[in-house]
Amino acid sequence: MNEYQYFYGVKVRCYPSDKQKRIIEHNLNGSRFAYNEMVAIDRELYKLRKCKLYIKQVQDRIDYLTERKESTKYLFGLRSWLNKFNVGTDVTSMAIRNYKAAWNLFTKVHTTGIPKFHKKQHSGSFQLPNRYPSKVTTPSLLNGNIRFLDNKHINISLIGRIRVSGSHKRLMVNHSDIRIGTVTVFKDAIGNYYISLQLASDSPFVQTRKSTGDSIGIDLNTENFLTTSNGDVVENPRYYRKNKKRLAKQQRILSRRQLRAKKEHRRLLNSKNYQKQRVIVAKLHDEVCNRRTNFLHETSTTLIKNHDLVVAEELRSKNLLKNHALAMSISDVGWRTFLQMLEYKAVMYDKVFIAVDPKYTTQTCSNCGDVMKGEERLTLSDRTWTCPNCNQYHIRDHNAAKNILAKAM
Repeated sequence: MNEYQYFYGVKVRCYPSDKQKRIIEHNLNGSRFAYNEMVAIDRELYKLRKCKLYIKQVQDRIDYLTERKESTKYLFGLRSWLNKFNVGTDVTSMAIRNYKAAWNLFTKVHTTGIPKFHKKQHSGSFQLPNRYPSKVTTPSLLNGNIRFLDNKHINISLIGRIRVSGSHKRLMVNHSDIRIGTVTVFKDAIGNYYISLQLASDSPFVQTRKSTGDSIGIDLNTENFLTTSNGDVVENPRYYRKNKKRLAKQQRILSRRQLRAKKEHRRLLNSKNYQKQRVIVAKLHDEVCNRRTNFLHETSTTLIKNHDLVVAEELRSKNLLKNHALAMSISDVGWRTFLQMLEYKAVMYDKVFIAVDPKYTTQTCSNCGDVMKGEERLTLSDRTWTCPNCNQYHIRDHNAAKNILAKAM
């Protein structure tokens, strides 16, 4: 996959049969178990290595666990249910690879935390690598063990032929040099199934437009979603706030059913009324998430397509969320996701995206460069102001967007 120049991700909805659902469920459990097995081995090795005294039994146990960690044959040998339910070796191998990647990320970034046990949940996923016959010289969408059979069906190893729907159809028109890499099969909390495919090609996946020569700066804020340096304003849709009352009502019902099940000593998995209500709450959350994601995609694509240079302020949402007065508004608006979309779409459409430090962009006059300090410093309630140095009237967010663009230039 690294040999290719362009990469693309596609997510499609799939509709497995009852038999295929059971196969997917077994592999979800197998993937989670393999990951947790690695966590358990590393925890035991950590405790054993803290022992300063040389004891032969301890050293033998360390050698055994080290060897067991490096090979998957012990996993299937010690856990017979993996063979009984036909859990794929590729599934467990990818889970172990993900575990090692999580450790590498921790050692480099130090903010994600060490890998932890994955609890059993109503949602889950597992990954599969795509394999091509040795005789194939030009891998494509049609000749791997994971391949599209037509516009409506895909074949996946372990699972078989599945009906799918999504935005993959336009890729089927020109599939000569597109290669399928890692494939992720996952189930959400509602019970819907999806397939995510990693694609690679030497030709671009999207058609790049002609250069417009336009540059734009954007200021992200909670009052509006964004304000551009041209003076355009995109309103904040506030999807979560609009559905907050509906969610609260359904979550209260869910809480009551949970308390009733516990009072009657029934497991939540066996409580039908609880499970029905859980799906209702999950659907409401999914609706909010889908509407927000669609809005972010449309806005980011419009900005990237119509401008050669897009400049935004570099925000750290984790730090902003510490402000409890604004935490809900910041989470609802999805700034971090929006900036990530701008970043990868700029590469896709051969445009330029820059994130600049927002320091003093709000307090600086875009006309004369005077910085408001001391008693003159602007607060969040000051939406308009006049520069005391040049008497220029400013709309707060429009002025900040101008300064953000000027910083990048």
